[in-house]
Amino acid sequence: MRRLFPVTEQTAAQASGGPAGAPGGPADGVRPGGGAEGSGFLDREWSLAELALAYAYPESAGREAWLRANMVSTLDGAGQHDGRSQPISGAADMRIFGTLRGLADVVVVGAETVRQEGYRPVRERAEFAGARDAAGQAVVAAVAVVTASLDLDLSLPLFTSPLVPTLILTGAAAAPDRVAAAEKAGARVVVAGDGAGVDPARTVRALAGLGHTRLLTEGGPRLLGQFVAAGVLDELCLTVSPMLTAGNAQRIAGGPGVAVPRRFELVSLLEEAGFLFGRYRRS
Repeated sequence: MRRLFPVTEQTAAQASGGPAGAPGGPADGVRPGGGAEGSGFLDREWSLAELALAYAYPESAGREAWLRANMVSTLDGAGQHDGRSQPISGAADMRIFGTLRGLADVVVVGAETVRQEGYRPVRERAEFAGARDAAGQAVVAAVAVVTASLDLDLSLPLFTSPLVPTLILTGAAAAPDRVAAAEKAGARVVVAGDGAGVDPARTVRALAGLGHTRLLTEGGPRLLGQFVAAGVLDELCLTVSPMLTAGNAQRIAGGPGVAVPRRFELVSLLEEAGFLFGRYRRS
């Protein structure tokens, strides 16, 4: 990141590297909280350790579930292009993508997104190894696939070669033969609904029951919309891409609406190469 616009006292403290001796503080010679005199931003690239500080989960997330989403949108509201998010992303967006995965216990994703984006297991990153070990986390975040049908290619690396077993979240009415096939392939099937599909609130509780309290969802739009409608989303990390696509691409969240729009507050805002990276928490 090249600029950080502090929004809260907490974010301003993070901009200066936090308390003395905190890992990942600014390099010597960089004035905390500013580039040019009075500019209010850091005009240099941030390290992964500094990004980890800026995007740290709240302390309570070590004890109870905290669900954050990470999504990207164009200026005209498209959450994807030709069915994928990669064309509207960028290098800085991918660094934050990797950082958020490095902080999470589990990455929750819909089956259609797994198919469209070609999901692979989360890879181990040396930069996060020490912090994950200190927090009692596994070497990498598990991937949890939300699916009613269990129509998944179980020969993909996501199921055949993850560092930690992939989870499959489904309903109690899921086809027994597909559940058996998934478990035979090495996945752990978790029931989080009474019917064919999953219940968003029950999904969060089920993952917390497995010890996964730092939750990250990467969509897709239908899954995120379900979390929003159920009122269980605590935080949104939103990348605004400086692109226009027109067309009829999905927004970042779809599906059922809410009776009254839910208010989120801006925690921090970063910028690089025209991309804006906002972090919003439920008010």
